[in-house]
Amino acid sequence: MNKEGLELIVITGLSGAGRTQAMQSLEDQGFFCVDNLPPTFLVKFAELCAQSRGKVSKAAIVCDLRGGEFFSSLSEALNNLEKEGFHLQVLFLDASDETLIRRYKESRRRHPLSPQGRVLDGIQAERQQLEELRIRADEIIDTTDLTAQQLRTQVAELFGKGQGGQMAVSVISFGFKYGIPLDSDLLMDVRFLPNPFYVEFLRPLTGEDKLVQDYVFGNQMAQEFMAKYLALLEYILPNYIKEGKTHLVIGIGCTGGQHRSVAIAERVGQFLRERNYSISVKHRDASRNQKGGTAR
Repeated sequence: MNKEGLELIVITGLSGAGRTQAMQSLEDQGFFCVDNLPPTFLVKFAELCAQSRGKVSKAAIVCDLRGGEFFSSLSEALNNLEKEGFHLQVLFLDASDETLIRRYKESRRRHPLSPQGRVLDGIQAERQQLEELRIRADEIIDTTDLTAQQLRTQVAELFGKGQGGQMAVSVISFGFKYGIPLDSDLLMDVRFLPNPFYVEFLRPLTGEDKLVQDYVFGNQMAQEFMAKYLALLEYILPNYIKEGKTHLVIGIGCTGGQHRSVAIAERVGQFLRERNYSISVKHRDASRNQKGGTAR
């Protein structure tokens, strides 16, 4: 039985947060996937995969509340897997209440914990039941602002093999006025930098524009900050790899997420890409303010 050679991922999380899309992404990467497997069968399933003589080296299992009374035994099943010597990763998918309610209304489905009542009641009950699993999860993805394709891409980055075996890094710019990304591992607040919003001809642009970048980095304070921040990242990222981390989310925020955070995120992404990390750079809020011009 080849337990060490089996890569095993358990997908769980809130109903409507994107478990199906996550499983489809792993299927595209060659994982053998099983949807809605009762937790009591987890150990047996893993043993069968390990006995397949290499035919199944990567497997993913979706476990969620559709398992009914069996779902309550998931934590115990995960513990048993680890005791048996299997290498296991738990992926937890989350989203805001508002987003989940909207998705349920669009799909016209009932929530499994509130089939005759309000969707919100079911979501809140589910959050409470899943809290222990969220705490023990190896990776958490907040799908609030992700399309289905963006989620599949992020899962692929997370569990795919990065360049040269390096850690995959997601750099996300955001606006504090819209909330901090829930899945951030490292947060940097750059609101201390001069704000292009107060320069009229820069206001409708974003930090991806060279004019904005020249303004943001056109002073000694910004240049010294970038030198120190990039040096910090260069120092700590290899140590995350040594600890076994396969994916890191860096959140960089300014007030509206349109100018300063975008420019910094672009520079960080370029710096890490040059060092052969598998990089994705996303600007969560950059387009929210352009029409209204309110990205202070």
